[in-house]
Formats: sequence, C-alpha cells, structure tokens
Amino acid sequence: MTDDRMALLELVEKEADGDLVREMLAFAARRIMEAEIETRTGVAKGVRSPSREVQRNGYRERDWDTRAGRIWLEIPKLRKGSYLPSFLEPRRTAEKALVAVIQEAYVQGISTRSVDDLVKAMG
Repeated sequence: MTDDRMALLELVEKEADGDLVREMLAFAARRIMEAEIETRTGVAKGVRSPSREVQRNGYRERDWDTRAGRIWLEIPKLRKGSYLPSFLEPRRTAEKALVAVIQEAYVQGISTRSVDDLVKAMG
C-alpha cells in the first residue's frame, strides 16, 4: 500500500498538473459516455440480451477542447439513431462542472474508486 502511494506521489510530482487533470477528465468522459450508451441500448457492452434496444456500431473520433487542454474522445456510434454525449452540448456549464469536480477530487486526494462512484452518480 505504501509503495503504491509513493509511486503515485512520484508520478504526480513528475507530471505537470495539466496532464493529470486532462487524464482524469478523459477518464470521467469515457465513464459518462459508457453509462449513457448503456442506458440508450438497454444493456452493457458485449452482453447479448433480447432486451437490447439498439446495437452499437463502432466509434467516431473527436477532439474535445477544454480549459485543461485538448482531449481525444472515442464517441460510441449506434446503428439506429444518433448519440452525442451530454457534456458535449453547446452549453459549457457541464464542462465547467465536470472540470471543477475532478480538480476538487485531485486537490483533496480522493481515490479513483471514489471518483468513479462520483462519475456514476453524475451520469
């Protein structure tokens, strides 16, 4: 446990704060997109079920410009209909809120599991 914590502290000291915030933001964005797609399709990725409402059809790439920097996203595509992540809507308040939450979690030293739970609660 102590070795893991020391390795994490060394990583944080080596990396620029902006890189870490960008990585955390990308992680949260991926989790949110997966949760939204699971809601839209009716089942988790890779699960076969008669209750599936629509099939996935690969990904489309998109750069997301944030104040923390540019983040490369893979947005899931659907065979019927379309999907745009809720945080990519023209309103910038969602992005501001997401960045603020991740920055606060980083400052307070919250574990990745807790951040994952928080992302699930938001999505």
